[in-house]
Amino acid sequence: MIKFKKFMTEGVDDPAIFKAVFLAGGPGSGKSFIVGKTGLPALGLKVVNSDDAYEAAMKKAGMEMSPDNIFSVQGQDIRGKAKALTGKKQARYLMGRLGVVVDGTGKEFDKVKKQAQAMKALGYDVAMIFVNTDLQTAIDRDAKRARTIGEKEVTNYWNEVQRNIGAFQTFFGKKNMLIVDNSDGKDYQKETLRAYKDVRKFLDKPPENAKAKAWIKKEREAKKRT
Repeated sequence: MIKFKKFMTEGVDDPAIFKAVFLAGGPGSGKSFIVGKTGLPALGLKVVNSDDAYEAAMKKAGMEMSPDNIFSVQGQDIRGKAKALTGKKQARYLMGRLGVVVDGTGKEFDKVKKQAQAMKALGYDVAMIFVNTDLQTAIDRDAKRARTIGEKEVTNYWNEVQRNIGAFQTFFGKKNMLIVDNSDGKDYQKETLRAYKDVRKFLDKPPENAKAKAWIKKEREAKKRT
């Protein structure tokens, strides 16, 4: 209990509290690469990504990250458990109102919208970094990955994600929807620098939501009493 209380009161002084950045992009878009280049963890954001837990569990089960294994009954069961584990970790971050990066494909707009709305109800400001590539880049990069899903699935994912760009722009708003072109041949350094500056502006802006302000005030008062 003492450890939990310490986690809660420390959260109020963490950078980027009440800020959530969603990542979207198809397979091979380079979302993890962009996270590293924009330094999101260094800015105080906790990265929520089920892929790490999934790949570790698949390795433990002795299953190669091939399309057949990934889409098998056992592979999907392992993926479901990895997502559940990651969900618990995210819930803990949100309980402390810590800043988070939610890493996903963005192929299910309604799912992202529901999650973002739930965070906004807690007082969070939400934004999105959409890491875009052309289809050929996505196919080529997937072929080089250890966790490849194959050209057919990459194409399906890519098309689904592309269809959601407009919906994401409408939901997150022009200022909070950052599109990074990470296609082969593009100047990724220029793109990531621009994204970094825009994200920094988003994170540096104090929370304006009334629920966020009330929570911060309450936690600061609680910290004074400890």
